[in-house]
This record gives sequence, structure tokens and C-alpha cells, in this order.
Amino acid sequence: MNQPNLHNPHLNGEPFFWQAGPIGILMIHGFTATPVEVRMVAERLHPHGYTVAAPLLPGHGTHPDDLNRVRWQDWVAKAEESYQQLKQTCQKVYLLGESMGALVALYLAAEHREAEGVIASAPAIRLLISPLQKAALPLLSLFKASMPKGGLDASSNWQGYPVNPLKGVQQLFRFQKEVERRLPEIVQPILVLMGRYDTTVHPEAGKFILERVSSPYKSLVWFENSSHVILIDQEVDAAAERIERFIKETSNDGMPALLS
Repeated sequence: MNQPNLHNPHLNGEPFFWQAGPIGILMIHGFTATPVEVRMVAERLHPHGYTVAAPLLPGHGTHPDDLNRVRWQDWVAKAEESYQQLKQTCQKVYLLGESMGALVALYLAAEHREAEGVIASAPAIRLLISPLQKAALPLLSLFKASMPKGGLDASSNWQGYPVNPLKGVQQLFRFQKEVERRLPEIVQPILVLMGRYDTTVHPEAGKFILERVSSPYKSLVWFENSSHVILIDQEVDAAAERIERFIKETSNDGMPALLS
């Protein structure tokens, strides 16, 4: 992938499916991003025997205008396709998502109670956007296709559009409502990761989710030196370690820990 419309077009943002052991992890990138967002944590988990897969969601990795032409259902459908592929090759499947990808993971968990667990990194269920800005978005999108982002967290490791396509953002808001409605249907173990320096997701987002899901096993972990994109930031090693510990605590697979 070497698209001129992307920040860091030289990074490898292709979807991947790396087979290994009987536990699979579906890894879903966030809004405007590519699988680069989850590749670093995949590279840390795959050598320890985990099968890892990451799709490229529709509207992403090409041109920002393409993200204005898709619906949230298209993101779910693509992730569902990867989930079914993992189910064919793995005994157990975990759902992991970053930001909007965490919403996709939560949605799939509600759809598939047989999924083993959910890891939601910086879940975009609540954003740091004012009600006035949100209300103005439909009108603004009639005149502008996109708006420049104020900044890019972990920018040297991140790949994606440097703008927010406005009709795509409206789909994200609709998706938030749908996922919120379905949170009580989630019964699997759930791990939420939050970055202390996240300026995108509301700091109460993790608590909001854990108060509404029906899961008996719930855990919220803060990363004190991370931004919104925890999985490519400076604490990615600690995040990978915590993710594997969660898998071990909930799958009883007997595989060796990432760090003893």
C-alpha cells in the first residue's frame, strides 16, 4: 500500500492473516486508519502461538472520499468475514479493536456469544466533541467533504487519512448508538485499555462500557504514558503483555505467558 492520500504511505497497511496456534485474535483498526494500528501488537503476539488477523475496513486505505460513501454496516460485514475465517481455523477467537475498531469488536461480541472475549482499546463509544460541534456536523457535511485533524497521536507509527471525512463521522456516530444499545447483550470477558493522554476518546468511555455489559469478568487498565492509539504508542509492549494475560486468564489454554 503506497497511497499518496495517507499519512505515512510507506508503512505496510495491508490486511493480514498470520496462522499459528488454536487461539485466534481478530484485530480491527480504527476510523480513518489501516491495519498498521494493530500490526505492532500482532507482531508481539503471533510469535507466542496466536493466530492473528486484521482486515482493512471499507472506505479505508484509499482516498478520504471513499469513507464518505460507506455505512457502519460495511465495517461490521468486513470484520464478520474475517471472524468467520478465524473460526474455521481456530478453536477459540478473541475480538480486539482500536477506537472505532473497538466498537466493531463489541458489536461482534453481541452477535457471537461463542466468541471467547473482547479487548477494547480506546473504545470510541464517547468522544471529546461538544454537543454543538456534533449537531453542526450534518449541515457542515453538505459543504465540506472533510476537515483536517488537529493532530496525529504516535504519528511516526500511524497510517491513515490526515482528515476526518464528515459523512463518515456521521456513520461513526450512528454506530456508537447501535453499539450502546447492544452492550447489555455482551456476556464475554472484557478488557478495556485506556491511554491517559488520549485527546480523542472521553475518559469515562471505558467505565461507560463496563457498567453496561453483562460480562462477569471485566477489567479496565490505564496506560499512563499513552495517547489514543495505545497499540502503536510507547507502551505497546506492556499492552501486548496485558492482552496475553487476559487471554490466559479467560481461555485456560495453558500456553506460556509473554512475560513470566
